[in-house]
Amino acid sequence: MNRRTLGRLLTATLSLALLASAPFAHAAADEAPDALIKRVSSEVLDAIRSDKAIQAGEMNRVLALVDTKVMPNVNFTRMTASAVGRNWRQATPEQKARLQAEFKTLLIRTYSGALSQVNDQKLNVKPLRAASTDTEVTVRTEVLGRGDPVQLDYRMEKTPTGWKIYDLNVLGVWLVETYRTQFAQEISAKGIDGLITSMSQRNQTNAGTTKS
Repeated sequence: MNRRTLGRLLTATLSLALLASAPFAHAAADEAPDALIKRVSSEVLDAIRSDKAIQAGEMNRVLALVDTKVMPNVNFTRMTASAVGRNWRQATPEQKARLQAEFKTLLIRTYSGALSQVNDQKLNVKPLRAASTDTEVTVRTEVLGRGDPVQLDYRMEKTPTGWKIYDLNVLGVWLVETYRTQFAQEISAKGIDGLITSMSQRNQTNAGTTKS
């Protein structure tokens, strides 16, 4: 598998992963994490397949879907803090708010474009190895479709409002660790404000190339 093919696979799978975690109003706060992933994945995938606008790549519809369905089910403060690493403690409240906003936009713009590639994929949730008292678990799954199954794991934590995702593993690559390496390099060279500026510029460029 060449680098370009792997990149497309990672992008498509991460998009599927995020969307498979979308919350629904009737979801119980005490629903088991593996049951949540298994139940909503089929519902969300069906929604994508029935939405011609998303399949056609209309970015406004894609962004609305990701923003309203995905983000409420993610502990995004923890995800951002983990990606920024030890530098997070040095950031001011204003910088933390900017980092979260720009990182959120970056993730949506990066992964939402692959939604039109979702067709006959299915998510197989493996048995959960966790105790009922655990507050953090890893839900292990695999994406089934054309070709070999693709490893897809979720790191999740229990909160008062239900289970939340704070990291994803695709083919052995953790999302947060990947961004932590990139962010550390930019912070080392330009500081926290430099990282914010860099993400903002990248988001503006992505917005210009993904208009519907």
